[in-house]
Amino acid sequence: MAAVAIFFGALSVGSASAQNAAVSAYSPYTMYGVGELGTHGNAINRTMGGTGVAMRSTQVVSLLNPAGYSATMAKSFMLDVGIEGNFLKNQQRKYNSTSIDDYTTAANAKNMVNFREIAIQMPVAKRLGFGFSLMPYGSVGYKMHTFEQSEDIWGTVGGVMYNYQGDGDLTEVKAGFGWEVFRGFSIGIAAKYYWGNIQHNYSTSIYGDYVGSGSFVSTTGLDDYAFSNFKFQAGLQWNVVSTKKRMITIGATYDYGGPLRPKLSKTVYIGDYSSTIVSQEDSRGQMRLPHAVNAGVTYQDAKIIANVDYAYNNWGGDNAFFQQDAFSGMSIKYVDTHTYKVGFEYVPNRFDVRNYLKRVSYRIGARYGDYYQSFEGRRIHQWAVTAGFGFPLRFMGATSINAGIEVGGRGDLSSVIMPKLNKRIGLIRQNYIKVNLGFALFGEDYWFVRPKID
Repeated sequence: MAAVAIFFGALSVGSASAQNAAVSAYSPYTMYGVGELGTHGNAINRTMGGTGVAMRSTQVVSLLNPAGYSATMAKSFMLDVGIEGNFLKNQQRKYNSTSIDDYTTAANAKNMVNFREIAIQMPVAKRLGFGFSLMPYGSVGYKMHTFEQSEDIWGTVGGVMYNYQGDGDLTEVKAGFGWEVFRGFSIGIAAKYYWGNIQHNYSTSIYGDYVGSGSFVSTTGLDDYAFSNFKFQAGLQWNVVSTKKRMITIGATYDYGGPLRPKLSKTVYIGDYSSTIVSQEDSRGQMRLPHAVNAGVTYQDAKIIANVDYAYNNWGGDNAFFQQDAFSGMSIKYVDTHTYKVGFEYVPNRFDVRNYLKRVSYRIGARYGDYYQSFEGRRIHQWAVTAGFGFPLRFMGATSINAGIEVGGRGDLSSVIMPKLNKRIGLIRQNYIKVNLGFALFGEDYWFVRPKID
């Protein structure tokens, strides 16, 4: 989106620092598009690798598939709230001309703790449920600089530093209905509203002694993207096997993508923000959200839940016309993504009244897939392993505290050749740890029943 921003050039000779606490991402990759995409779902889904498209529960809010709203018990109400802490480190190899130096540099981000989701689910009528959720979709956070490499500019002007900084996020608000058409088969539909604001700042500054004649002042640019648009999601769940002892469910969702058309305001200043505005342009951005298909299978019995999910996002097809250029003509393109996920939950004995640990849920999961952009033709892969626990607060109740951890990475320490400079630049490898905490509340309470006194 900010075509003037330098990416790998800034990374290869610059430094980075974390953003403020309101930003839930810290990554050079967030300079483009809508930033880092969050893992959808509540703390239970995220500690099971992000799975749950086919998972049905009468006691857990369905955030991944609106068809799951129909599983809400009559006269009940469910509330889910989650927070997330993110600890991230960037690494990159340094190159001298076309050879590798003997060291790797690392920039460590500050710790960040942010709101993750809030969701409610409640029955509307027999076999008809309503769901509402609010969660982040994408987040931008980066700060870096690079120095001018041209000998001509060094000889006529002096030292020039280019600074790049961005922050902001895109939030998804979702509301819909799930209907059990007949026993074991449910469909759902939801409206999604995306809103948010993302800013990209870039500036130049002169340092050291001027070599040539004349005066030079700093230049500052601000690209401001304001998002506000609706999209839709449809889903289904079908219990292909349903007995008193076990259940096997298949599920799928389809997200209708299309243009976000953010309001884009580009402003260039001479000096600083209080100085002269030399250029201002208002337009509509060309960013599009992908058409997406998610499918999964869930096995459940009294002790086990096992999920296998697959996600396809048509980023490349929807944004094939939209190409961005970074430092020295390096191309940044949008690509289709494929993500594979598995998740597993084990509860030794949900009905054990003596041993609390046997009522605790133990969860693990993993996923592997692609980042939605490529850099000079090089695709970026992502992976994560997850684990967590669910601590019930009441015997035979649904209220629980769910805690988990996710350890993952993005990219590697390979490299690409800068087209115009014929210089080798190292890619960025990100390693991160995320800590999740979720509160599933009120699932076992009957909110709409008037108490009677005998």
